[in-house]
Amino acid sequence: MRYIIASDIHGSAHWCERLLARFEELHADRLILLGDILYHGPRNDLPDGYAPKQVIAMLDPLADRIICVRGNCEAEVDQMVLSFSVLSDSAWICDFGQRVFATHGHLWHPDSLPPLADGDIFLYGHTHVPMDEVRSADGREVRCINPGSVSIPKNGSPHRALMWEDGVFTEILL
Repeated sequence: MRYIIASDIHGSAHWCERLLARFEELHADRLILLGDILYHGPRNDLPDGYAPKQVIAMLDPLADRIICVRGNCEAEVDQMVLSFSVLSDSAWICDFGQRVFATHGHLWHPDSLPPLADGDIFLYGHTHVPMDEVRSADGREVRCINPGSVSIPKNGSPHRALMWEDGVFTEILL
């Protein structure tokens, strides 16, 4: 199984198209979306190619291949226009002998982790800044991974996503 992991598309048809081109080029099986799919939110400028309806049209054909969690910019109306679930605060993905807890990052984050087991992976977005480091939580070691942002990267990071295959996470530039 090959996963592409992305966060914070924020309604950018331009960057969503680039993401999906890489998804197809890499022959990925599943797309994990870590929230903030359609809207830019009040703190962000409009991303390049802001067109939420086009993002819907691009993602909906992949509904059966998408695992998605709710970001702080998702609302119930988003679920009315998307064919895949976007309102769950978290998802567990178990593959390659690993347990991954996926969430957006506005409720739980590396400084406030949910109850996880030693060796679990905490996957989140929200900050628009890539991260991959091990944190200790109640004596347990948890790997915290943030893919960065598809459309509005911050702190000088590039437009990016991740690939997860055979237990290894690899940066994908968009």
